[in-house]
Amino acid sequence: MSDEIKPGHTAEHGSYERQDLPSSGVLYFFLGLAIATLLCIVALRGVYALLDHREKSMQPPVSPLITSVPADTRHVAPEYPQSVFPNPKLEEDERGQLKDIRINEEKMLNNYGWVDEKAGTVHIPIDRAMELLVQRGLPVRPQGAASVAVPAANRTPASEARTKGEKK
Repeated sequence: MSDEIKPGHTAEHGSYERQDLPSSGVLYFFLGLAIATLLCIVALRGVYALLDHREKSMQPPVSPLITSVPADTRHVAPEYPQSVFPNPKLEEDERGQLKDIRINEEKMLNNYGWVDEKAGTVHIPIDRAMELLVQRGLPVRPQGAASVAVPAANRTPASEARTKGEKK
């Protein structure tokens, strides 16, 4: 490379090209860009319309056994599966369904309620059940007792006699 300075050019600061770019050239470029963009959009819409028409004509006929089919089977309404398909249905909102299951489990674990009101069976909160288990201890059967033992609270003299008779 040569470091020579050509005649008529100065190396001083402040020198610039005195000829400007005409603004009409810039405007024509942007106008041409906008027209090209519009032509591309029109061409793509035409291609998509052609492909859509072709797909509709090549779609297989719907089975005559299926009733209440929407007119356009490619665009199914959101409420269509719930109203037409029989149970069991696929999960549609897994997180919501799991959340409902967990909320019901939490209610069951942390509240009092009836399991069977006719039989008088209730459920109690898990924390209270653990406290009672610590206070009362686990129920223990005697070593030689039969597999079906009568609870200590429900023992009567007759059941005591039977238990003693079974041991001998």
